[in-house]
Parts: sequence; C-alpha cells; structure tokens
Amino acid sequence: MNLNLTELQKKIGYSFKDTALLSHALTHTSYANEKHLGHTGSNERLEFLGDAVLELTSSEYLFRHYPEMPEGDLSKIRASLVCEPTLAYCAEEFALGDYLLLGKGEDASGGRKRNSIVSDAFEALIGAIYLDGGFASAKEFVLRFVMNDMEHKKLFYDSKTILQEAVQGADRGELTYVLVGESGPDHNKTFEVAALVGDEEIGRGTGHTKKAAEQSAAFRGLMKLRRGTEGKAEAGPDGSGKDKAEAGPDGSGKDKAEAGSDGSGRGECI
Repeated sequence: MNLNLTELQKKIGYSFKDTALLSHALTHTSYANEKHLGHTGSNERLEFLGDAVLELTSSEYLFRHYPEMPEGDLSKIRASLVCEPTLAYCAEEFALGDYLLLGKGEDASGGRKRNSIVSDAFEALIGAIYLDGGFASAKEFVLRFVMNDMEHKKLFYDSKTILQEAVQGADRGELTYVLVGESGPDHNKTFEVAALVGDEEIGRGTGHTKKAAEQSAAFRGLMKLRRGTEGKAEAGPDGSGKDKAEAGPDGSGKDKAEAGSDGSGRGECI
C-alpha cells in the first residue's frame, strides 16, 4: 500500500483542495468494515456519483465526435470504454491499486489487482474530483484517462473475434483459451485465462466470468500481435525500430454489461 497521496495527485494531474475526499475514494468496504467506519465510510457512494459523471462525459464525447453514428453503435462503443476491465486497465496508468485502503484479508488475496475493486475505486475517484473541483475537472480527468487511445480501446469490445481472424489469417496455429487459475468465494470468483496460439501464450486476463477473462486475454494477445506487426513496419534499414503500438485496456452500456457484485449494471465487458 502506498499512502503518498501527493504522489498520486501528481500522477493524475489534479490537486485536491480537500484531501479527505481523495482518501475516501480510496477506501474499500473491507477496510471500512475492519476499521468500523460505518456503512458510509467506504467509497461506494463516491463510486455511485462517479459512475454518473463518467456516463455523461463519455456519452457527450461520443455524441460530438461521431455525429453520423446511430444510437445503437454509440451505446456499444461506450460499453467497451467504461466497463470494468477497461476502467481497471485505465487505472494502471497511475497504479491506482497501489494506493487503495483494503482490509487485511482483501489485500492478502490480491485485491489490489482485482478489476472489480480497482474499477470501482476509479469511478469513486471521478466522483471525488467532481465534488472537489466541479464537473470541468472531473471531465478533464475522464478525457485524459478514459477517452484517450480510442481506436485501440474499441478493439476490446470484439477482441475475441478479431484475434481469431488475425490468427487464422497469419496461419499461426490454433487459438485456444486455458483456465489457469481462479480465486475468491463462489459468489464473487475471479477467473484467470491464458490465450494460446499453438503452445505459445500471447495474452492473459482476468474476469468475474470465464468469458470475460477470455475477452481480456484476447485483447492482450491482440495488442501483442499488433505491436509485433507495427514494430516490423517501423524497422529501419539497420533492422532496428521502435514499437509504437499503444497499450489499450484489459462501457455504461448496460445492455452489454454483466451485473457486478453490487447489483449495478456496469460490470464485465462481454
């Protein structure tokens, strides 16, 4: 756990006037229960608020940037951008999991890397920024960390199909998904899946369902293949070349989201 809130504020590019809001956004229910902080001591209420800010900001962005796109397609893109694995991936940019306040048991079981916990904290952080600095500040945060690298993030929505086509087109061998681990109680399991091409692992992902974990693994694999292709394309006459592919994520389009453990519509990308 990293309690250096000044460091986190530098990473996200926003300085809180009330740092208690930031601490509240980082407080998971397991920590609140352990410290007897009461039912309002966790970040759940801030998550509720942040979810609304995120949905409005992402909807406005898509509405303005895709003026010819029908409503159904806008909803699908939004679903791919603000679902649980995507938000957790966005949070990796500033290592949000390292700063969370977790109960001892949750911490020991890998909660800092659990998509559901990190994505909830990400939304709580949006809510905290909104309360501290207003909508403009929260919107700026969302645009910087969520609505960036749009082309790669949209790939996540149908990454299994795209990866299958890429593997078949390159004649690289059979694409398979292998369950390599699972953790957590029966009502809130986390599955870990590896994507293999032949015997080579090209991506690994987690999710609350096997299907969601496969989607995450497929996206990671797809990004690896694209990096390899672009790296070759950028190679100079000496054979060197920088890998320019940008990393994407691991939407609240509720028709495409699987309910999370808190009963909300936003959950796994499927």
